[in-house]
Amino acid sequence: MSFDYRIIDDVIHSRVRLAIMSYLATAREAEFVALKKALKVSDGNLSTHLKKLEEKNYVTVSKNFVDNKPQTKIKMSAEGETAFKAYVEGLAAMIGPAPEENK
Repeated sequence: MSFDYRIIDDVIHSRVRLAIMSYLATAREAEFVALKKALKVSDGNLSTHLKKLEEKNYVTVSKNFVDNKPQTKIKMSAEGETAFKAYVEGLAAMIGPAPEENK
């Protein structure tokens, strides 16, 4: 195997952060409450992981009020898209092709 495992992004590699990035890769944007429900995590847990992703500029978090209720939206940034693509490609390279089934 010629793959260097050290290139795997440790920020994304956490299970919850990987789930966040995977969700946002297809949804493009998510409300905090919807993301929390989809991932089955607590408010605090999600907030902590979002903060780490936000610090790396992988996501943007915006807070607004809708009908006098707070609403938090999360989007994957262009930098986050690039990092997530590299992460997925890195895992695929590390794992290698699927073995053929015996016939």
